[in-house]
Amino acid sequence: MNKSRMLRLTSSSLFIACALVGAQGQSVIADIDASKTGSPISKLVYGQFVEHIGNIINNGLWAEMLDDRKFFNSIPTPAPAGAGGPRFARTRLRPWTVIGPTTAVAMDSAHPYVGKHSPQITLSDSESRGLEQAGLGVVGGKTYAGRVVLAGSPGTTVTVSLIWGTGDLDRATVKIGRVGAAYAKYPIRFQVPTTSENARLQILATGSGSFSIGAVSLMPADNIDGFRAEVVGVLKQLHSGVYRFPGGNFVSAHEWRDAIGDSDKRPPKFDPVWSAVQPNDVGTDEFMKFCKLVDVEPYITVNAGSGDAWSAKEYVEYCNGAANSPMGAARAKNGHPESYHVKYWGIGNEAWGYSYQFGAMKLNQYLVKHNQFAEAMRSIDPTIKLVGSGAMADTMTGSKEALNLGDTLIPKPLGPADWTGGLFSKCLDNMDLISEHFYNYGATHYDLSKAQQVPNDPNEPLSTWMRRPANHIRLKVEEYKSYEDLIPALKTKPVPICLDEWAYSGGPPNSYKVTPAYAWAFHEMFRHSDLYQMACFTFATAMFSSNRSEATLNPTGLMFKMYREHFGSIPVEVVGNVPQPKPTDPTGGEQPTVNAGSDTYPLDVVAAWRDDHKALTVAVINTTDTDQHLDMHFNHASFSGKGTLWRLAPNSLQATRAVGAKSEVEVESTSLDSIPGSVTLPKFSISIYELRVK
Repeated sequence: MNKSRMLRLTSSSLFIACALVGAQGQSVIADIDASKTGSPISKLVYGQFVEHIGNIINNGLWAEMLDDRKFFNSIPTPAPAGAGGPRFARTRLRPWTVIGPTTAVAMDSAHPYVGKHSPQITLSDSESRGLEQAGLGVVGGKTYAGRVVLAGSPGTTVTVSLIWGTGDLDRATVKIGRVGAAYAKYPIRFQVPTTSENARLQILATGSGSFSIGAVSLMPADNIDGFRAEVVGVLKQLHSGVYRFPGGNFVSAHEWRDAIGDSDKRPPKFDPVWSAVQPNDVGTDEFMKFCKLVDVEPYITVNAGSGDAWSAKEYVEYCNGAANSPMGAARAKNGHPESYHVKYWGIGNEAWGYSYQFGAMKLNQYLVKHNQFAEAMRSIDPTIKLVGSGAMADTMTGSKEALNLGDTLIPKPLGPADWTGGLFSKCLDNMDLISEHFYNYGATHYDLSKAQQVPNDPNEPLSTWMRRPANHIRLKVEEYKSYEDLIPALKTKPVPICLDEWAYSGGPPNSYKVTPAYAWAFHEMFRHSDLYQMACFTFATAMFSSNRSEATLNPTGLMFKMYREHFGSIPVEVVGNVPQPKPTDPTGGEQPTVNAGSDTYPLDVVAAWRDDHKALTVAVINTTDTDQHLDMHFNHASFSGKGTLWRLAPNSLQATRAVGAKSEVEVESTSLDSIPGSVTLPKFSISIYELRVK
């Protein structure tokens, strides 16, 4: 909601007076005026981010079970030099091992099926020879299917077996007779009766001559277009609005053309950003299928690091061009004649990361590059919405990149380290949204006086810990308003925020601890719905818990779903009688001049009409570890007396919701037969009231 529509009670005397009132036991009051509405809340703020980083896409979303299925590594694979590596490097690939003498395997680089080489195995009449990959997880009662790409000497018969135990009967085998000299694909399919965490896939042959393996794939047969069915099922429940892909830092060294066409013929590549081998199985066409499966808008970021404007232009044409355009024809050849109509396009990722981003450059050079990209991309499709790679003062300060690009920790306004300011000044006509990122850390916070992350005070109030992401949301609003004063054209042509990376590493996996903090961040976005038009959470895989065949929304996923389904979209004014505490830290880094939250301390309250104005919704977060009371007063709304309350209120912040364990966190639903005036909010609870009107 516009700040001009919000009344804040922030004077010192009023704060002290209200605090004394609260101390005497009187309830906090929220006055909700349904006639004072703000800018609509975009469904895109519930979005998600996925990147080829760690196992997020290749194992978290994609159903492929085999590692190095196109043989990037030589066989036998040398043991790794050490166990170290980048924080987000993909788990070391399971190796292919040789069955038979290792000398029988050679890597054929003269005639590889894909990539730089393919394994060629010299055969023997006296023993089976081939390759095996172990460590596969299978579930009893499920079917697994895939394919193997083979070539060999005339008459060679190959067997492919899935083995789940040590007995002679603990296997299923597919016999592939008489492979030919040219590579061909052969289907494989196995029914598995027993669960195993260490199943093995074997590819063997006997005879004379040799045979070669070009590529292998194995997935659960219930996969949906290559994606894990159980994961698609839970993510579809979120109605997330938008997904961002393919990065993230990954995109700055990524060649998108390596990841289109026949997936078996896409070359596996070493990703220098995360020091990992990428099979290139999940590219643009797969991402578009995934967006359709989970019913969201695609948002694609182009490589503005090592990439160039021409490649970005071709990428737009591949996605949005007519089937008779050069790249549209390539898309049609790959099985997708209809345009994808991708609306949202990001130009680069964290281009301000001068110390780490591939292809990084000084701001004055990057501004030229951004404009070149924008003009080239819009020459193909002038209707697309472009997202600039921004970084306001908080980001440039906390990352210390301001010192790499300028001479002060806090960038000088419109100076060489003011990245967002530079984009607003020189590229305003060539973008529609500005990308901003922030990350908060559960055990530390940024101390501007020490210019670093410092440990949290172990005695700090729980609400202080919970407030940190919301404060980051609020801080960027304040920074944006300062740009409006510096750059008057920004008032004529607003460029809303696309918060396409944000997260709080605040608790154990699948626990409730950080969930109220995320809800508070949403509240702050809702209060500034004119400015926050899109947000993509890092990462979509943080919404659920899964095992080999099941997935369930975790507490954070439940909260996202609850707000998306039950909170309204037309925000209304909420005025309270107890302001949030004044900041104790200096402004900057992570601290706004005014703490985030409504004037209902220690609660946070937002309200919104549903699209059809048939119900008013009120969301209340109690970020303390004790029950709290609230009086709600409604103006300019006539209610029927009926409604529903949805609530997350586990007994402990450590409560979890995960596959294979009893759920300790659920959304509780209660019918309401009267308008709630005075209510009690359980400790660290999240509540949404829907009140139907007459």
